[in-house]
Amino acid sequence: MKQRERWLATMHFQPVDHVPDEEFGYWNETLEVWHAQGLPEYINSNYRADIFFGFELKNHAPINVGISPTFEYKVLEEDDRHQKVQDGDGTIKLVNKVEFGSIPKFLKFPIETREDWMEFRKRLDPDTPGRLPSKPDWETWKSHAMQSDRPREIHMGSLFGRIRDWMGFVNVCYMVMDDPAFIQEMMEHLTELTLSVIKQPIQEIKFDVAAFWEDMCFNHGPILQPKFFEEWMVPRYKRITDLLLQHGCDVVYVDCDGNINELVPLWLDAGVNCMFPLEVRGGTDPIVLREKYGKRVLLLGGVDKTKLIAGKDEIKKEVMRLKPLVDEGGYIPHVDHRCPPDVTYENYLYYLKLKRETFCIPEPEPWEIRKEQYDWAQV
Repeated sequence: MKQRERWLATMHFQPVDHVPDEEFGYWNETLEVWHAQGLPEYINSNYRADIFFGFELKNHAPINVGISPTFEYKVLEEDDRHQKVQDGDGTIKLVNKVEFGSIPKFLKFPIETREDWMEFRKRLDPDTPGRLPSKPDWETWKSHAMQSDRPREIHMGSLFGRIRDWMGFVNVCYMVMDDPAFIQEMMEHLTELTLSVIKQPIQEIKFDVAAFWEDMCFNHGPILQPKFFEEWMVPRYKRITDLLLQHGCDVVYVDCDGNINELVPLWLDAGVNCMFPLEVRGGTDPIVLREKYGKRVLLLGGVDKTKLIAGKDEIKKEVMRLKPLVDEGGYIPHVDHRCPPDVTYENYLYYLKLKRETFCIPEPEPWEIRKEQYDWAQV
């Protein structure tokens, strides 16, 4: 089977030669640590790593439903340990230069008042040039995507996760209670932005999967109460997923970390039928979701990253635990978030070998043969 055929069959519970071979990615620090453990130095990005390890990839539509233009990245102050920076979202934060993976200290967010929003929303204008590629570039991408055997994916943006980023966690929690109409106004604007941008692409080419990004849960549940999610977000999601379905795209996934259990039935009602990345230690287990929702729910991820840290015995238990789910279909197993630097390169290679053996995934050609296909200066 070709990649696209295999991916579509898996997501529709149809027979396949083997489950698609996919992974989520890596922290930048992980690749740096792995260089000292045997990974070639030129494998220094997630995309290069995906090629190196031989994973099956997708064709991602070159559209932009985010802020445009982004803010200029600026280093405002700096000392031996920290940088005070303005990032591309306009957030000002203090970044630790020494400790890998440390969480920045957020100092100021771009949206703190309605006046801020009125200025910020200029960067969310659906008519901003560049949201869609130029006609020649679009025709080139479309031709490539239609000839390729990779699945075609289109990004839907976010209805709440980005608002949380732009306002900050504390501010958005207060605003949900103090001025819910303001939150809904922003959600409505993001909904209309997405509908406007995707209208042309989905009419011109059939997409296999659409993706939302939300990251709106912690290990004890969602930031936004389910009753607000149901009232404010489900109808807006439906406007987007109904349009996708009209044009043949019936797999829609949401990228949300943490414990998503309370939101899963609401996402399903909203036409978002695939959950990703199923962060096990965050409280989300793919086996539990399948037992509860059956074939209504599609699943991506769910391999507990901490088992890869623990060693080979735990890796084997984790892979075997998920085998019945893989056999059933509607599920693609991979690590439940970007792989952290605590995972050794040896353990990761063992995990990939075991996963491929267990799920009858053929090993890719030797790297010495495959690497000649790429001009690394262009990748």
